[in-house]
Amino acid sequence: MWYFTWILGIGFAVFLAILNALWAEHEASRQSTPGARDADKSL
Repeated sequence: MWYFTWILGIGFAVFLAILNALWAEHEASRQSTPGARDADKSL
């Protein structure tokens, strides 16, 4: 049943890659927003 662990590992890696890409895109758009609060910029 090694293939079951392999499939779960690949699926989890793909999930993390997609989540990371979505987070990076959100951060880029948040920093380029002109009306961003000053408290957010300090983080």
